[in-house]
Amino acid sequence: MAPQQIREVIISHDADEFGSTNMRGVENYGIYKGKKTEVIVLPEITANLATNNPRQVYSRITGLNIWESDGAGLQLGIGGRGLSPNRTANFNTRQNGYDISADALGYPESYYTPPAEALERIEIVRGAASLQYGTQFGGLLNFRFKKGPADRKIEFTTRQTLGSWGFFGSFNSVGGTVGKVNYYAYAQYKRGDGWRPNSGFEYTCGYAGMNYKATEKFNIGFDYTRMRYLTQQPGGLTDKMFEDNPQQSVRERNWFNVNWNVGAITLNYNFNDKTRLNVRTFGLYSGRQSVGNLERINVVDFGGNRTLIDGQFQNFGQEGRLLHTYELFGQPQTLLVGYRLYRGYSTAKQGDGTDGSDANFEFLHPENLENSDYAFPNHNEAVFLEHIFNLSSRWSITPGIRYENIDTRAEGYYKQTVYDAAGNIVVENTIYEDLDRKRDFILGGLGVTYKANAATEIYGNISQNYRAINFTDLRITNPNLVVDPNIRDEEGFTADLGIRGGKEGFLHYEVTAFYIAYKGRIGQVLRADQPPLYNDYRWRGNIADARNIGLEAFAETDVLSLLKRPNPRLRWTVFVNGAVVDARYINSEDNSVDGKFVEMAPPVMVRTGTGVHMGPWRASFQVAYTAKHYSDATNAERTATAVEGAIPSYTVADLSASYNWKWLTVEASCNNLFNAYYFTRRADSYPGPGIIPSDGRGVYVTVMGKF
Repeated sequence: MAPQQIREVIISHDADEFGSTNMRGVENYGIYKGKKTEVIVLPEITANLATNNPRQVYSRITGLNIWESDGAGLQLGIGGRGLSPNRTANFNTRQNGYDISADALGYPESYYTPPAEALERIEIVRGAASLQYGTQFGGLLNFRFKKGPADRKIEFTTRQTLGSWGFFGSFNSVGGTVGKVNYYAYAQYKRGDGWRPNSGFEYTCGYAGMNYKATEKFNIGFDYTRMRYLTQQPGGLTDKMFEDNPQQSVRERNWFNVNWNVGAITLNYNFNDKTRLNVRTFGLYSGRQSVGNLERINVVDFGGNRTLIDGQFQNFGQEGRLLHTYELFGQPQTLLVGYRLYRGYSTAKQGDGTDGSDANFEFLHPENLENSDYAFPNHNEAVFLEHIFNLSSRWSITPGIRYENIDTRAEGYYKQTVYDAAGNIVVENTIYEDLDRKRDFILGGLGVTYKANAATEIYGNISQNYRAINFTDLRITNPNLVVDPNIRDEEGFTADLGIRGGKEGFLHYEVTAFYIAYKGRIGQVLRADQPPLYNDYRWRGNIADARNIGLEAFAETDVLSLLKRPNPRLRWTVFVNGAVVDARYINSEDNSVDGKFVEMAPPVMVRTGTGVHMGPWRASFQVAYTAKHYSDATNAERTATAVEGAIPSYTVADLSASYNWKWLTVEASCNNLFNAYYFTRRADSYPGPGIIPSDGRGVYVTVMGKF
C-alpha cells in the first residue's frame, strides 16, 4: 500500500488537573510503591503564594497540624499525625532532594522555607520514608523548584504584592534553556509591619539552579540558595491578655535573625535503559540569632541585659542511589540501593546581650559567656536497600532495610549561678562537659500493594522509625523549660493501610488508617518550680510510651463531570480533607500522664474548599477547622504563665481569586476572611513565651507579568 499523508495529530495530557496527586511507584531515584505519598501541585491551586499561606498551600494534605507564627511565611511549622509542628522538625526536610534543615541529625529544625512562588510541587512521604531518607517519624517533606522552560532561551516573571499592615513583596525569576543548559533563578524581597505591634520584618532570598546535559547519559546540576531575614518579635500573651486584646504586645526588645546558605551538586548517569545512578553532594553554612527577654510573659519587662542565643550550623553530606530494573517471571522488578555520608558541626552560645531595644546581636562578654558555650560535632553513615517485587500485574511487595551509624557529641561548658534576694551573684560554677553518644542499628520495613483495577490501588506498609536526641536541647537556659539531662532517643514504628484511586480529571480520593508506636516518646509535662515561687514550667524528657491511631480521608472532584454536565470552558472542583487522631500516652507510672492525650495532637481536623476555573478567571474558597488540643502531656487547661494550657478549637476561612490576560495576571487574597481571633501554639521561648496569636483578616493583591 502506498504511504498516505494524514493530518497532524496533537496529543494533550494534563496529569495534574487537581491541586494534589500521588507520587509514582518509582520516581526521582526513589521507590514509593506501597507508601502513603501526597503531592501538592502549585500551578493548579489558587492561593496566597506571596505569603506562603500554609492553610491554603497545604490544605489538601491530610492530618497536618499547622502552626501560624507569622503572617508572612518566613518559617513553616507543620506536623502530621500527632507530631509537633515546631519548625517542621519531625519531617526530614529537603529541597530538590537534599537537606536544608539546620542539622538533619543533631538539630533538625527548619529556619528556611522555600517560597511557594518558586515551587513546582511539594512532595510528602509519610513514616515509611525512614528507610530511604533517615530516621524521622514524620517522613519526608521535599520542595521541588521550577525549571526553566525547555522551548525558550529566556523567560522572565515578575510578581509584585501589596498587602495589609505594610506588606510588600517582590518576586522576580528568570529561566530558560540555552543549548545543553537549563537554568532557573529568582530573587525575592519581603517586608511588613505585622498584625501586632513590634512584629515588623525584612526578608531577602535568592536562588540559582542549572542543569547541564553533557551527553545523552550524563548530566550535572548545581543549586545555591541564599536567604536572610530580620524580624522583631512581639512576644506572647497570657490567656487573660489574649481575651482582652489579642493584637496587643508587651515585648518590644525581642529580635530574631536568620542567615541561610545551602548548595548542592547533583550527578546523574544512565548506564543504560535499566540502570541509573544519582549522586547528591550538599552543604550548609548558616546561623540563627535571637536576643530579648525570655522571662515569663506575666513578668513585666523593666529593662536590663537581654538574653542572646547564637547558633551556627555547618554540615556536609553526600547521598548516592543506584536504581536498577529487570524482568523476572514476566514482570518488571526494581532494585534501589544507596548510601549516606554526613558530617555536621553546630555551635550554640548563650549569654548576656545589650540592655537596649535594637537588633544588636553582640555578646557583652564573648570570652566568658554567662550561660553556655558548646560545639556539637556529629557524623552519620547509612546504607539502605529497597526492592519492588511485582508478583503479578496486580500484586507487589516492597521490602526494605537500612543500617544507621550515628555519633553525636557535645563539647563545652555551662554555668550554674545562684543569686541573692537583691540579684547579686552568690555562687557561680562552670561545668565543663565532653559527651559522646554512639549507636548503630538496623531499620526494616515492608510494603504491599494490590491493584484492584486500573483506577484503584490498595496499599499497606509497616516501617521501623528512630529519632536521635538533640544535644542542643540540653544546654539552653530557659526559665520556662527544663530538659531532662538523661533524655534518650525515641524508637518505634509506623503502619499504614489505605486505598486510593479515582478517574483522571474527574475524581481523586484516598483513605488511610495509620498507627504510630513510640517507646519512650519525648514530650513535655507541666511542673512547678521549687519554693518559694512555685512557678509553672515545661519539663521535657522521655514521658512514656505512646501510640497514635488515626484515619485520614481526602477527596477532590470535578462537580460538572460528576453531574454529567461537563463544560470545556468551566471547571468547578470541590475537595474535602479530614483526619481523626487518637494520640495517647500509655504504660506510664505517672498518673498525671498515663492515658492523657499527646500534646499538639488535635483529635479532629477538617479542611474543605471549592475552586472555579472559567477561561481567564480563577477563584477558590476554603474553610479549615482544628479541634481543641493541648500543649503538654498533663493536658493542663490554663496556667498563669500561659506556656501550658489548652489550644481551643478554631475555624478559619480564606478566599483567593485571579485573572489572566495574555502576559498579565492579577491575583487577590483575603486571609482569615471572617476575622477569627485564635491561636495555634503556646511557646516556651521565642517567639513567646506564652500564647502566639494568629493574624486577623488581611488583604493582598499581586500583579504578575510573564515575558
